[in-house]
Amino acid sequence: MPASAVRQSEAQITELAQRAAAILIDRKANDVVLLSLKGVSDMTDYFLIASGTSDTHVRSLGNSVMEDMKKQVGQTAHHVEGLSQGRWVLLDYVDFVVHVFHPTLRNFYQIERLWADAQVVPLTADVSR
Repeated sequence: MPASAVRQSEAQITELAQRAAAILIDRKANDVVLLSLKGVSDMTDYFLIASGTSDTHVRSLGNSVMEDMKKQVGQTAHHVEGLSQGRWVLLDYVDFVVHVFHPTLRNFYQIERLWADAQVVPLTADVSR
């Protein structure tokens, strides 16, 4: 069985989601929120939500997460949407999904409100790189 097909431990999944959050914070993303969907949905364990300041910033944040996750921990997104438009970038890492929004779309979709039953996970201040 390929390594990518092996289910990771809860601690590993949480660490990867926290690392992606740290990348977003390092790249000046706004309003970074990590939601635990455990017990709420079976589609993934976490939603990581952030905002950029412009289409260019949203694209840059998405690219940075993809590049740094691959470089730092060998993780590649299984599915990517919206990167060319820069309005709402979705990076699906299976166990967690990264959503990077343009502020107007984040306000419009209010994804945190849609997943109000999800628990907000505190972001770790220092995720070792």
